[in-house]
Amino acid sequence: MVARLLDLWDASAVALSCALAACLYLLWLAVQLSIIDIRTHTLPRRLVLPAYPIAGSLLLAAALAGGTPLHALNAAGGALSMAGLYWLLWAVYPSGMGFGDVRLAGVLGLFLGYLGWQHVLLGAAGGFVAGGLWGIVLIASRRGTAKSAIPFGPAMLAGALGTMLLLPAA
Repeated sequence: MVARLLDLWDASAVALSCALAACLYLLWLAVQLSIIDIRTHTLPRRLVLPAYPIAGSLLLAAALAGGTPLHALNAAGGALSMAGLYWLLWAVYPSGMGFGDVRLAGVLGLFLGYLGWQHVLLGAAGGFVAGGLWGIVLIASRRGTAKSAIPFGPAMLAGALGTMLLLPAA
């Protein structure tokens, strides 16, 4: 995301402002949702659902103002892809994942898709890696077992944010 922001710096102040606002919003959302999910094992609709129009509008404005409308199409495709994947996982094994994770996946797909399809793939995979590592730490520290339920939202957010920060934009 840093490389994309630097590209927008050269392209347009409006595009840069919209992309920065979207990133700050995602950071705020990640903190809020992680705290709530760790405490309650839920991702509230009142926070996740408004993220679609807010993030979507900011990323669309950044793409159009930056002269890269394809990024907006990729963001929409990323949202559909990740939401579809998580919906399929939820439909196959509903007790393994909450529907809040499905809703959050689409939001993360917006951001990852804006950066490129490689980000969508690695961001989705990163969430499962982070969740698996969290589970291993809980088991190793004897704070959980292989059957313990863990909140998956923070792992999804960590995978997406890590991908956004570490992988250069396509």
